[in-house]
Amino acid sequence: SDSRLGGVAAATLERNVEVALGRRRGGGECWESPTSAALTQELVAGGPRQVSSICSIVRMKLKEIDRTAMQAWSPAQNHPIYLATGTSAQQLDATFSTSASLEIFELDLSDPSLDMKSCATFSSSHRYHKLIWGPHKMDSKGDVSGVLIAGGENGNIILYDPSKIIAGDKEVVIAQNDKHTGPVRALDVNIFQTNLVASGANESEIYIWDLNNFATPMTPGAKTQPPEDISCIAWNRQVQHILASANPSGRATVWDLRKNEPIIKVSDHSNRMHCSGLAWHPDVATQMVLASEDDRLPVIQMWDLRFASSPLRVLENHARGILAIAWSMADPELLLSCGKDAKILCSNPNTGEVLYELPTNTQWCFDIQWCPRNPAVLSAASFDGRISVYSIMGGSIDGLRQKQVDKLSSSFGNLDPFGTGQPLPPLQIPQQTAQHRIVLPLKKPPKWVRRPVGASFSFGGKLVTFVNVRTQPQQGAEQQLQQHHVCISQVVTEEEFLSRSDQLQQVVQSQGFVSYCQKKIDASQTEFEKNVWSFLKVNFEDDSRGKYLELLGYRKEDLGKKIASALNKVDGPDVALKDSDQVAQSDGEESPAAEEQLLGERIKEEKQESEFLPSAGGTFNISISGDIDGLITQALLTGNFESAVDLCLHDNRMADAIILAIAGGQELLARTQKKYFAKSQSKITRLITAVVMKNWKEIVESCDLKNWREALAAVLTYAKPDEFSALCDLLGTRLESEGDSLLQTQACLCYICAGNVEKLVACWTKAQDGSNPLSLQDLIEKVVILRKAVQLTQAMDTNTVGVLLAEKMSQYASLLAAQGSIAAALAFLPDSTN
Repeated sequence: SDSRLGGVAAATLERNVEVALGRRRGGGECWESPTSAALTQELVAGGPRQVSSICSIVRMKLKEIDRTAMQAWSPAQNHPIYLATGTSAQQLDATFSTSASLEIFELDLSDPSLDMKSCATFSSSHRYHKLIWGPHKMDSKGDVSGVLIAGGENGNIILYDPSKIIAGDKEVVIAQNDKHTGPVRALDVNIFQTNLVASGANESEIYIWDLNNFATPMTPGAKTQPPEDISCIAWNRQVQHILASANPSGRATVWDLRKNEPIIKVSDHSNRMHCSGLAWHPDVATQMVLASEDDRLPVIQMWDLRFASSPLRVLENHARGILAIAWSMADPELLLSCGKDAKILCSNPNTGEVLYELPTNTQWCFDIQWCPRNPAVLSAASFDGRISVYSIMGGSIDGLRQKQVDKLSSSFGNLDPFGTGQPLPPLQIPQQTAQHRIVLPLKKPPKWVRRPVGASFSFGGKLVTFVNVRTQPQQGAEQQLQQHHVCISQVVTEEEFLSRSDQLQQVVQSQGFVSYCQKKIDASQTEFEKNVWSFLKVNFEDDSRGKYLELLGYRKEDLGKKIASALNKVDGPDVALKDSDQVAQSDGEESPAAEEQLLGERIKEEKQESEFLPSAGGTFNISISGDIDGLITQALLTGNFESAVDLCLHDNRMADAIILAIAGGQELLARTQKKYFAKSQSKITRLITAVVMKNWKEIVESCDLKNWREALAAVLTYAKPDEFSALCDLLGTRLESEGDSLLQTQACLCYICAGNVEKLVACWTKAQDGSNPLSLQDLIEKVVILRKAVQLTQAMDTNTVGVLLAEKMSQYASLLAAQGSIAAALAFLPDSTN
């Protein structure tokens, strides 16, 4: 995104970086490429360098070896990748050397230089017409193994151990045999039975060699007549007992080793086909291609043995004769060919279209091969004594020409080759008008980077998948059919979540809240969970406050028994019930039965108390002395109740003060109560204060949080309906803000009593893991039940939704939608979109 890099240049850089990284997007084993770490390090370290210097990293030409040699890649199982070279027969290098060698090079794409690292060299007495590397006896660890099979000049086939060559051993020859007549120009390994090797030489000689028993070869059948040289040989890629051979006259023969005879012969009617290459289709067993070396007919013919009267397709992309072909095993739509027009082309044999052209020099290439392990890499051996390794994925070719110039200059130095006595000036090469020469990659992505399968999630828990399936061809079909299947399926990952959600919706529709809460109570795993559902259940029952008290541990019957035990009275429960019923009905009309009971009790008490009153007929002294009693008497005689109360309080005669204050009126009684409570220091003074003064906010705000149950019980007993919810909220807020973790969770019970849904959501969210769908389901169940309870008991508008509740409901609806329950998700979404 650097502003110094233009838009087009940046796009080119991005494409070339991707090409160099060579990533496989289709899954499976990644094929090797310049490592991303090395490339990224170059890009980061360079800073604002020009695009040209960066693009030079991403080269189309990866490596080169200055050898006039035959080549063979190590098998696909081998790692690292090696390239074996053997000195080519019937060719000389610039030094006219007659020595021969077998070398092994390592392909290290993390090394930015063009030179390949030589691992080992073995001096050989043979020159080679053909070199292949088979995977015979290769171990699973990936150590260097297999076998190098070389075809020599004098009818000899030599087997080399590549691991011994790399180790530097002198005894590297496994076995050799010179049974052939003339040079061995054709070799191929059976991919199904890697111990079987086919070879071809002069006089129509074809032998099948068993590497486990190399001394005695087999023949596929009688020699073809008239005797000719065997220029190409290839095993079928689908049927292990089918072998094909071709000769320069243009005829190809297909052999069936089970029958030990040729089954079909293919030839062009023009008689101008000089076969230089033969290759089987990687996927279709009956198709093969033949390449012509004749400049009059520079074509590649594609044959189908089921219709062998004429070629199925003819590729006419070369201007002169074709010297070698190679069909990619990784992608059947990639066929390499090199010819005497100095071109290396990659074509689609099914359509004849040229997908890629490698820019080469004017020298012809006589051998071209795909790398078995890295399908994007190929190598070409040319007559100018160079083996080049290219990438089929495109890249830059800057710097290659300069390297050739530098190499030429370093060979001559500043010497004067023409005897003029003057040193040569530095060589100036003309500047190219274009800054960069970029070779684009293939016109279509090769098979190994195409996605064989793919998946994408969509709204509503839908999963869209595709898979490219190759079906076996039916009789008469040209090739395998590619079927593209797209499937849309519903993905459900939270079955318990959906089941509980359905149950909740059914309960809401049927209004069966009490039985639902009871089921939850029975299924509760913890005492706290059981209490929450018990509190929720009470909202749908009669006398909810009394039921709340019972849940808090205050049962009227149990309390009456305790009081009776303390007073040693038999009718204790009646006394206790009388007092509590008076309180419960203080805000309403008393029932006739209760009035009759209370009247009877009062008459009984009055009779008992009258026995202890002084006799009405006796005399008593009214003292007006100067002591406290005299002063109180004088205050009473003058009607000064307030002073009399003050004197009683001063003398700590609390009972006399309260009795006199009652006679003095409500205002004096209230002041006297305050003074009494101020002087009294018993344990329950503040509770009595709250009961008498009806100041329950003081209890809720000041009580020890360990006694939160007692405070909530007092609120449930005495608070008026208009202040009940606020007091429960206040107690819950204290538990949340001041209490420990255990008390914080108990605040939920206070919010349930208050009917405050928003605070219940906030409190529950703090205590539970909100990321778990089942935990969210727990919360939504409680919220829905509480909202219904509030709607029934408090006649409030439950459609108003707070911010946190709206967030949780939306999250819940999203989870339902993701599981495919779209209708349920819409039902739970808040009405307001604010």
